[in-house]
Amino acid sequence: MSLFISDALAEGAAGPGSEGLPLLFLIGMFVIMYFFLIRPQVKRQKEQRKLVEGLKKGDEVQTMGGLVGRIAEVGDNFLKVEIADDTVVSIRRTSVEAVLPKGSLKEM
Repeated sequence: MSLFISDALAEGAAGPGSEGLPLLFLIGMFVIMYFFLIRPQVKRQKEQRKLVEGLKKGDEVQTMGGLVGRIAEVGDNFLKVEIADDTVVSIRRTSVEAVLPKGSLKEM
């Protein structure tokens, strides 16, 4: 034994097949993340895009900011929404959160 070099202690040999466990764990985590986080978000984005593309004049809509009104004019990127008699505001198409059933504004 040397004063400056310590004895190396050998570790026991790893069991057969234990080299692939970390890789299998990473793949499993990615699959779980895909099904619980990525897939639902992509589905929501597709539904929102479909909703925005289907907007037309006369639809009653609710915006993400809470405004409720009837679409008076449809443009490429903006909508003109009538929120009260003779009160029209311009909003972005993507800010529409929901299309309400016909007659919802009369109930409010």
